[in-house]
Amino acid sequence: MTLTINPVAFNLGNLSVKWYGVIMALAIILAVSMAIIEGRKRQIESDDFVDLLLWAVPLGYVGARIYYVIFEWQYYAQHPDQIIAIWNGGIAIYGGLLAGLVVLLIFCYKKMLPPFLMLDIITPGVMAAQILGRWGNFINQEAHGGPTTLHFLQSLHLPNFIISQMKINGIYYQPTFLYESFFNLIGLILILVLRHRKHLFKQGEIFMLYLAWYSVVRFFVEGMRTDSLYLWGSIRVSQLLSLILLVIVIGLFIYRRKVVKPKWYLDGSGLKYPYNRD
Repeated sequence: MTLTINPVAFNLGNLSVKWYGVIMALAIILAVSMAIIEGRKRQIESDDFVDLLLWAVPLGYVGARIYYVIFEWQYYAQHPDQIIAIWNGGIAIYGGLLAGLVVLLIFCYKKMLPPFLMLDIITPGVMAAQILGRWGNFINQEAHGGPTTLHFLQSLHLPNFIISQMKINGIYYQPTFLYESFFNLIGLILILVLRHRKHLFKQGEIFMLYLAWYSVVRFFVEGMRTDSLYLWGSIRVSQLLSLILLVIVIGLFIYRRKVVKPKWYLDGSGLKYPYNRD
């Protein structure tokens, strides 16, 4: 007998609070907490990360929704009333990341903060949030791969609760949420171990390592998923974007090392407190 996890965590009167929302809230708290802890070591005030959060999270969700709607426009053109119905599902992480990047660049300009250093500081938290957030997809039984067999899932030595949750309408599916979460965890550990090595990372390179790592992971995981967005009918959008990002990151890394020659990550922000940026 297989038991699936109830997507509703608890009820507050007539309001049902779902596990997906709980997990995403915890992921955001984790990301900000990690950024604040590291920011103190790099001479960035804690309030700056809280202020950034208040802008980046809502606008990130808007960007994730716009990205999804654009590549599903054939449907939404016929159902415009569904464009804002984000509660029915339909967001794309790349859209959220791109929107968040724009918000951060504007925020850093307004606050006179070094943008590449800020990106480096928040990167591990973003990765941790992604790793945790994928378990919300797991509980919702979404973002999975193609059909597989019980024998295959058992051969991965997965806990029974994961195997049970991967049985949807009588069919077992590939736990792509787990593959992405696991390999991103490896990337996160790698960054946490290496980021405080002296004269290893220039400012901006921790962020670029994350982009390169995630692009490779997402390229292969996306090829297994059944809910991909497509361009011209046959090209998976996330795979194409992963390749583009990887090429950009490699080119930017070489250019900055040879031409720009930025400060080392461990040099910090160069800001001295008290410092009024308002």
